[in-house]
Amino acid sequence: MSEINLAPLTPAIEKFIPLGRSGLLPALHAAQKIYGWLPQEVAAEVAKSLRVPLADVHGVIEFYSLFYNEPVGRKIIRVCTDQACALKNADGLLRHLCDHHGLEPNQTTPERTLTIEPSPCLGLCEQAPAALVDDKAETNISLVTDSKVSRLSSKRQETFESAAYELGRPRSIVGGSLRLLTANCGNGTTSLANYGEYAALNKALTMSSEEVVNEIKASGLVGRGGAAFPTGVKWEGAANADGDQKYVVCNADESEPGTFKDRVLLLDDPHRTIEGMCIASHAIGATKGYIYVRGEYPYILPVLETALTEARAAGYLDENFDIEIRVGAGAYICGEETALFESIEGKRGFPRVKPPFPTTNGLFDKPTVINNVETLFNVPFIIAKGAADYRKVGTEKSPGSKLFCVSGDVAKPGVYEVPFGVTLRELLEMSGGVTGNLQSVLFGGAAGAFATSDHLDVKLTFEDLRAAGLPLGSGVVMVFNETRDMRDVLKRLGHFFAHESCGKCYPCQMGTQRQMEILERVANKVTLPDDAIRLQDVGWTMTDASLCGLGQTAASAVLSAMKLWPSLFVER
Repeated sequence: MSEINLAPLTPAIEKFIPLGRSGLLPALHAAQKIYGWLPQEVAAEVAKSLRVPLADVHGVIEFYSLFYNEPVGRKIIRVCTDQACALKNADGLLRHLCDHHGLEPNQTTPERTLTIEPSPCLGLCEQAPAALVDDKAETNISLVTDSKVSRLSSKRQETFESAAYELGRPRSIVGGSLRLLTANCGNGTTSLANYGEYAALNKALTMSSEEVVNEIKASGLVGRGGAAFPTGVKWEGAANADGDQKYVVCNADESEPGTFKDRVLLLDDPHRTIEGMCIASHAIGATKGYIYVRGEYPYILPVLETALTEARAAGYLDENFDIEIRVGAGAYICGEETALFESIEGKRGFPRVKPPFPTTNGLFDKPTVINNVETLFNVPFIIAKGAADYRKVGTEKSPGSKLFCVSGDVAKPGVYEVPFGVTLRELLEMSGGVTGNLQSVLFGGAAGAFATSDHLDVKLTFEDLRAAGLPLGSGVVMVFNETRDMRDVLKRLGHFFAHESCGKCYPCQMGTQRQMEILERVANKVTLPDDAIRLQDVGWTMTDASLCGLGQTAASAVLSAMKLWPSLFVER
């Protein structure tokens, strides 16, 4: 007879049952909140209730790293060991915590009170080192002396050992020469009373959908998530597509190491995202919206729920257009738009083959507009002030402002809003300058490329960065001083992609593994003959043959490093 009491499960997942398969992720989150993990009996009951094949339920559980099909501790500490936190001795912090509790990483205490895990990027890079303690963020954790983690302060130790200690949400550190998008950021959550009426939406409703689309097109706004696709063209495609149902999706699954801007925007100014989605819904004729938040941002959920409740009470959301929140479960690939659709639909987050494109066959195979948070933040400004005013900021080919996520070896890490056209040198000066002497800057995140002091006067625009061979990406600017071992940096990038590859296409599945193995040898200074040639072959194969952007860019930073520092890869 089963020892699992299923009685609490039914009321917890009842509201998701009418959704069928698309209710699978929220149902599994609700179930795991009750049991701490997802036993076979629980998976079977969820499958039965939602009428989803049990094999598919297990496939989803095994795909997402934040779902557990084995018992774990009642408290889980996830210590970020990706690059920004590694610079602040995250490995030492992980060792300290494990030694203190007599554990190895990924182990659970015998009485199941605690599990400690290393984690990919938690989106807290400007406040490294960081951890996620259950659903709460904990930042700037350790005191570091001579590269060793010293004794944690009594308050910090209590944080990790006592469930009674309440962790706060992460601070928002905002700077820069402009405050157009970040006007309401840096001082806690902006309520609707402080945000004011949705003036841009009210104006949009006096315009035809075509007029709204044309204003967005005239502004020159392009996607801020990394792809830089023209937003107005995307909206126009969805508006012209045939469909009895259309969707607007906010991609808040920012999981690129070094990226944390969307976390700040959603926590501090949630209504601007909602207003941008409402304007998009009017432009394309959508009646339903989704905000997909990465699973490592659980503390954002109550903020968004409150903001949506306020928007409904004010009449901005109703039966004509409403928004639902979906929370991911730890999968970088779900930042890819079609993989995100699959996740909302209750499936493994595998990217789809294109064409068809989301504007005609997106979420639930219906016309869909999907934009990231920063992109949507630009929309109310454009509609309220007009495209002409918007284009007064930035450059002709890169209009508007841009949010940069500055982390690593700088005096003042944080989110910086600047007009397109400032130089890298100016951005680093705003962030207090480099601590030490500059060695390199990783642009665009794990899928980016490295810059050096030779690039300090490159203007931060799409066109100038492209000419310099640097991707703007999601706005990552991760700084490394001369003391950092770039071999270790590359090894961690290799581990990240090997961990996050979904495995759907062979070039990425196998290529990321081979890349990681070679980079480990490079880091350990035990390279084999022709490893440099192998690394290039693997990199270009992934770039040319992978199905989606993950595999296509998994070698970008490595290939750029091979051009800049060929001596790192020589045989030893």
